[in-house]
Amino acid sequence: MNAFDFLGHRDAVGTTVALLLLAMSVGSWVVLLWKGWLLRRASADVGRSMLAFWQAGSLQQGQDVVRAMDREAMVLPLVEAALRQVPANQLAAAGDRSHQLTRVLRDALHAVLHKLQAGQVLLATVGSTAPFVGLLGTVWGIYHALMGISGAGQVSIDKISGPVGESLIMTAAGLAVAIPAVLGYNILGRLIARIEADLEGFARDLRELLLTHTP
Repeated sequence: MNAFDFLGHRDAVGTTVALLLLAMSVGSWVVLLWKGWLLRRASADVGRSMLAFWQAGSLQQGQDVVRAMDREAMVLPLVEAALRQVPANQLAAAGDRSHQLTRVLRDALHAVLHKLQAGQVLLATVGSTAPFVGLLGTVWGIYHALMGISGAGQVSIDKISGPVGESLIMTAAGLAVAIPAVLGYNILGRLIARIEADLEGFARDLRELLLTHTP
Protein backbone atom coordinates (compact mmCIF):
# COMPACT_ATOMS: atom_id res chain seq x y z
CA MET A 1 0.00 0.00 0.00
CA ASN A 2 1.46 3.36 -1.01
CA ALA A 3 1.04 6.66 0.84
CA PHE A 4 -1.90 7.75 -1.31
CA ASP A 5 -3.77 4.51 -0.68
CA PHE A 6 -3.04 4.82 3.02
CA LEU A 7 -4.41 8.36 3.18
CA GLY A 8 -7.35 7.39 1.02
CA HIS A 9 -8.53 4.89 3.64
CA ARG A 10 -8.56 7.53 6.38
CA ASP A 11 -11.06 10.21 7.25
CA ALA A 12 -10.35 13.93 7.59
CA VAL A 13 -8.94 13.62 11.13
CA GLY A 14 -6.63 10.74 10.25
CA THR A 15 -5.43 12.50 7.12
CA THR A 16 -4.80 15.71 9.07
CA VAL A 17 -2.74 13.82 11.66
CA ALA A 18 -0.69 12.11 8.95
CA LEU A 19 -0.01 15.38 7.15
CA LEU A 20 0.88 17.06 10.45
CA LEU A 21 3.45 14.37 11.18
CA LEU A 22 4.85 14.80 7.67
CA ALA A 23 5.16 18.57 8.19
CA MET A 24 6.83 18.07 11.58
CA SER A 25 9.30 15.62 10.06
CA VAL A 26 10.20 17.91 7.16
CA GLY A 27 10.55 20.92 9.48
CA SER A 28 12.78 19.10 11.96
CA TRP A 29 15.06 17.71 9.23
CA VAL A 30 15.41 21.13 7.64
CA VAL A 31 16.44 22.55 11.03
CA LEU A 32 18.80 19.64 11.71
CA LEU A 33 20.61 20.01 8.39
CA TRP A 34 20.74 23.80 8.57
CA LYS A 35 21.87 23.95 12.21
CA GLY A 36 24.41 21.18 11.68
CA TRP A 37 25.97 23.11 8.80
CA LEU A 38 25.88 26.43 10.68
CA LEU A 39 27.32 25.06 13.92
CA ARG A 40 30.08 23.17 12.10
CA ARG A 41 31.22 26.41 10.47
CA ALA A 42 30.69 28.48 13.61
CA SER A 43 32.61 26.06 15.83
CA ALA A 44 35.64 26.27 13.55
CA ASP A 45 35.38 30.02 12.99
CA VAL A 46 34.97 30.95 16.65
CA GLY A 47 38.19 29.23 17.66
CA ARG A 48 40.17 30.61 14.73
CA SER A 49 38.76 34.12 15.06
CA MET A 50 39.48 34.41 18.77
CA LEU A 51 43.02 33.11 18.31
CA ALA A 52 43.65 35.53 15.44
CA PHE A 53 42.24 38.44 17.44
CA TRP A 54 44.60 37.90 20.35
CA GLN A 55 47.54 37.54 17.96
CA ALA A 56 46.78 40.86 16.22
CA GLY A 57 49.00 43.86 16.81
CA SER A 58 46.18 46.28 17.64
CA LEU A 59 42.47 46.38 18.29
CA GLN A 60 41.75 47.64 14.78
CA GLN A 61 43.85 44.87 13.24
CA GLY A 62 42.08 42.36 15.46
CA GLN A 63 38.69 43.62 14.30
CA ASP A 64 39.73 43.40 10.64
CA VAL A 65 41.06 39.85 11.08
CA VAL A 66 37.91 38.70 12.83
CA ARG A 67 35.73 40.28 10.12
CA ALA A 68 37.60 38.27 7.47
CA MET A 69 37.49 34.95 9.33
CA ASP A 70 34.17 34.96 11.19
CA ARG A 71 31.81 33.70 8.45
CA GLU A 72 28.81 33.20 10.75
CA ALA A 73 29.33 36.47 12.65
CA MET A 74 29.67 34.99 16.13
CA VAL A 75 32.77 36.82 17.42
CA LEU A 76 32.60 39.95 15.26
CA PRO A 77 29.46 41.42 16.92
CA LEU A 78 31.21 41.32 20.30
CA VAL A 79 34.30 43.09 18.98
CA GLU A 80 32.29 45.72 17.11
CA ALA A 81 30.03 46.38 20.09
CA ALA A 82 32.99 46.80 22.44
CA LEU A 83 34.82 49.19 20.10
CA ARG A 84 31.77 51.23 19.13
CA GLN A 85 31.62 54.69 20.66
CA VAL A 86 28.37 55.44 22.48
CA PRO A 87 27.07 59.02 21.98
CA ALA A 88 27.37 61.03 25.17
CA ASN A 89 23.74 62.20 24.98
CA GLN A 90 22.36 58.66 25.31
CA LEU A 91 21.54 56.80 28.51
CA ALA A 92 23.74 53.98 27.24
CA ALA A 93 26.71 56.24 27.98
CA ALA A 94 25.71 56.55 31.63
CA GLY A 95 28.06 55.12 34.20
CA ASP A 96 31.76 54.47 33.98
CA ARG A 97 33.61 52.58 31.26
CA SER A 98 33.17 49.28 33.06
CA HIS A 99 29.38 49.60 33.12
CA GLN A 100 29.23 50.62 29.48
CA LEU A 101 31.33 47.66 28.34
CA THR A 102 29.28 45.25 30.42
CA ARG A 103 26.08 46.58 28.89
CA VAL A 104 27.13 46.53 25.24
CA LEU A 105 28.89 43.17 25.46
CA ARG A 106 25.91 41.60 27.23
CA ASP A 107 23.52 42.85 24.54
CA ALA A 108 25.80 41.68 21.71
CA LEU A 109 26.28 38.29 23.36
CA HIS A 110 22.53 37.82 23.79
CA ALA A 111 21.99 38.55 20.08
CA VAL A 112 24.60 35.98 19.07
CA LEU A 113 23.20 33.36 21.45
CA HIS A 114 19.70 33.99 20.08
CA LYS A 115 21.06 33.14 16.63
CA LEU A 116 22.71 29.99 17.97
CA GLN A 117 19.49 28.85 19.67
CA ALA A 118 17.32 29.37 16.58
CA GLY A 119 15.44 26.18 15.70
CA GLN A 120 16.01 24.45 19.03
CA VAL A 121 12.46 25.19 20.18
CA LEU A 122 11.09 23.51 17.06
CA LEU A 123 13.19 20.39 17.63
CA ALA A 124 12.14 20.23 21.28
CA THR A 125 8.49 20.68 20.34
CA VAL A 126 8.59 18.00 17.64
CA GLY A 127 10.47 15.59 19.88
CA SER A 128 8.00 15.96 22.73
CA THR A 129 4.71 16.08 20.79
CA ALA A 130 5.19 13.83 17.74
CA PRO A 131 4.67 10.54 19.68
CA PHE A 132 1.38 11.85 21.06
CA VAL A 133 0.26 13.08 17.65
CA GLY A 134 0.98 9.61 16.26
CA LEU A 135 -0.86 8.02 19.18
CA LEU A 136 -3.84 10.25 18.49
CA GLY A 137 -3.84 9.04 14.89
CA THR A 138 -3.70 5.44 16.06
CA VAL A 139 -6.55 5.82 18.55
CA TRP A 140 -8.72 7.66 16.06
CA GLY A 141 -7.91 5.15 13.31
CA ILE A 142 -8.81 2.18 15.51
CA TYR A 143 -12.04 3.85 16.57
CA HIS A 144 -12.90 4.65 12.96
CA ALA A 145 -12.07 1.09 11.87
CA LEU A 146 -14.14 -0.50 14.62
CA MET A 147 -17.09 1.71 13.82
CA GLY A 148 -16.88 0.63 10.19
CA ILE A 149 -16.68 -3.04 11.15
CA SER A 150 -19.63 -2.79 13.53
CA GLY A 151 -21.66 -1.12 10.81
CA ALA A 152 -20.92 -4.00 8.47
CA GLY A 153 -22.57 -6.39 10.93
CA GLN A 154 -20.00 -9.13 10.37
CA VAL A 155 -16.81 -9.40 12.45
CA SER A 156 -13.75 -11.44 11.54
CA ILE A 157 -10.04 -11.35 12.24
CA ASP A 158 -9.33 -10.35 8.63
CA LYS A 159 -11.62 -7.33 8.85
CA ILE A 160 -10.12 -6.21 12.18
CA SER A 161 -6.41 -6.84 11.62
CA GLY A 162 -6.15 -4.77 8.44
CA PRO A 163 -7.62 -1.46 9.65
CA VAL A 164 -6.09 -1.79 13.13
CA GLY A 165 -2.66 -2.57 11.65
CA GLU A 166 -2.90 0.48 9.42
CA SER A 167 -3.77 2.62 12.44
CA LEU A 168 -0.78 1.35 14.41
CA ILE A 169 1.46 2.71 11.65
CA MET A 170 0.67 6.18 12.98
CA THR A 171 2.30 5.34 16.32
CA ALA A 172 5.43 4.16 14.55
CA ALA A 173 5.37 7.28 12.38
CA GLY A 174 5.17 9.49 15.46
CA LEU A 175 8.22 7.78 16.97
CA ALA A 176 10.09 7.99 13.66
CA VAL A 177 9.49 11.74 13.62
CA ALA A 178 10.34 12.29 17.30
CA ILE A 179 13.54 10.25 17.64
CA PRO A 180 15.70 12.23 15.14
CA ALA A 181 14.40 15.50 16.60
CA VAL A 182 15.32 14.49 20.16
CA LEU A 183 18.76 13.18 19.16
CA GLY A 184 19.43 16.26 17.06
CA TYR A 185 18.32 18.57 19.86
CA ASN A 186 20.73 16.94 22.31
CA ILE A 187 23.69 16.83 19.93
CA LEU A 188 23.21 20.37 18.68
CA GLY A 189 22.62 21.55 22.23
CA ARG A 190 26.06 20.30 23.27
CA LEU A 191 27.70 22.12 20.35
CA ILE A 192 25.78 25.31 21.18
CA ALA A 193 26.82 25.10 24.85
CA ARG A 194 30.47 24.72 23.85
CA ILE A 195 30.35 27.74 21.52
CA GLU A 196 28.43 29.73 24.12
CA ALA A 197 31.09 29.06 26.76
CA ASP A 198 33.84 30.17 24.36
CA LEU A 199 31.98 33.38 23.50
CA GLU A 200 31.27 34.21 27.14
CA GLY A 201 34.94 33.74 28.00
CA PHE A 202 36.00 35.90 25.07
CA ALA A 203 33.56 38.65 26.11
CA ARG A 204 34.99 38.69 29.64
CA ASP A 205 38.57 38.81 28.37
CA LEU A 206 37.69 41.53 25.86
CA ARG A 207 36.07 43.60 28.59
CA GLU A 208 39.14 43.33 30.80
CA LEU A 209 41.38 44.30 27.90
CA LEU A 210 39.39 47.40 27.00
CA LEU A 211 39.24 48.58 30.61
CA THR A 212 43.01 49.00 30.49
CA HIS A 213 43.40 49.87 26.82
CA THR A 214 42.21 52.87 24.85
CA PRO A 215 40.99 51.87 21.34
